[in-house]
Formats: sequence, structure tokens, C-alpha cells
Amino acid sequence: MGQPPLTRSELPAVALLPNLVTLAAICAGLTAIRFGLQGDYERAVLLVLLACFLDAVDGRLARLLKCESKMGAELDSLADFLNFGVAAPLLLYLFALQDMRSAGWITVLVFAVCCVIRLARFNVAEKSNTSKQSTQYFVGVPAPAGAMLLLLPMFVSFLFANELIIPSPIVAIWTVLVGILMISRIRTYSFKMLTVSRANVPFVLVGVMVLIAALLTYVWATLVLIDLIYIAGVLWAWSQGKFKDKE
Repeated sequence: MGQPPLTRSELPAVALLPNLVTLAAICAGLTAIRFGLQGDYERAVLLVLLACFLDAVDGRLARLLKCESKMGAELDSLADFLNFGVAAPLLLYLFALQDMRSAGWITVLVFAVCCVIRLARFNVAEKSNTSKQSTQYFVGVPAPAGAMLLLLPMFVSFLFANELIIPSPIVAIWTVLVGILMISRIRTYSFKMLTVSRANVPFVLVGVMVLIAALLTYVWATLVLIDLIYIAGVLWAWSQGKFKDKE
């Protein structure tokens, strides 16, 4: 005998998975803050990376299971701000900006404010759905990518010395710069619309496996390389935008 149909007050258990993934990302961000306060910066940064991965999974999982909801969207936005607008800059402050005292903290506040503005603008664009380019491009650097760019000084330090090797004033300038990139009008490509030719699927799979192996083996060097490639992409997008404006 088959199972009885669900009533309106009932929900398939599998529909809870996307929200559970989002909550797991929140737990990862909060735990990253805990490890940062204890001085275990490498583990803290890895937890922020885990939060980035979970952030990429929850929305796709909701669409795959056809269980998108307003509550899930709000949870996702709150998780993004906690993980990328609070945990990431706080870790950088504890690691590199404490000696600057108030000046260092101001840069953290600037980044956090830019992040929340970026998320608010994205949420409004998603709800209004008036921009055709929003499906192909992000306006400004997305919050997860912004957090990964922000943590670049930590990646470089872990790669070479396991302690800060970049002067704090430069880290502070970098923090403000990344924040400005998040609220800028620079178009950055949205990988949500990335398509792959069937003939190239085997090469893509091999490339992904190589990337995973590199992250597991040379995590900090790989993260530095990823950040540098992303920065090159942002500069290319900026140059293309300037060229089109001149035309």
C-alpha cells in the first residue's frame, strides 16, 4: 500500500534539507569566530571556506528539490551576512588589524556595512526581477567572493610563515577596497548560468578533481591562486565596462 497523501499542514522531510544546510553554514561561521578568538586562525578560515561551500549548495539544493521558500531566502541572506560580513572581517581584524586599534576596527565596520548593502541590493534585485542581466551577471563582487578576497592576506601569511607578513596598513586598505568592490557597479560573471558543452564534460570533471586535490594538498597556495585569478577577472570586467562606455 502506498503512503497517504500529505495534507497542507504537512511538509516532506526532504524539503527541510536546504534550510538545514543553511543552518549548518551559520554554525560554521559562528564556530569560525570561536576559533579566531582562541587564536586558531587556520581552522577558523577553513570553517569560513566551508560556509562558502554550503552557501553555494543550499540554493541549488532548494531548486533541485523544488522546495524554495521565503523563509529559506531570508535564512540564506542572514547566513551570508554572518559568515561573510561578520565572521570573515572579524577574523582578519583579530589576525592582522588589532595593533591598529580604532583605525583597524573602522576598516572592519566599513567592510561589514558594504557587505550588508551588497546583500540588500541583491535581495531587492532578486525580488523585483527587473534586470535581464541579473541572471548572467552580478552587479559588484558577491559577498562570498568578497570574503575570499578579504582573507587573501591570511592565505598568503599561512602559505609562507603562519604569521602576518603583510603590513597592517596595507591590509586595512585592502579591506576597504574589497568592501568598495562589493557595492560597485562592476559586472562580475554569475556562475549560476555557466553551461558546459557535452563534449567538454570529461575535461571539466577532471579539472574539478584536480582543483579538489590541490585544495586538499596545497590549500593555501591554491586559495591564493584562485583569488588572483578572480582579481584578474574583476579587472577584465572593469576594463570591458570602460571600453563599452567609451563606445
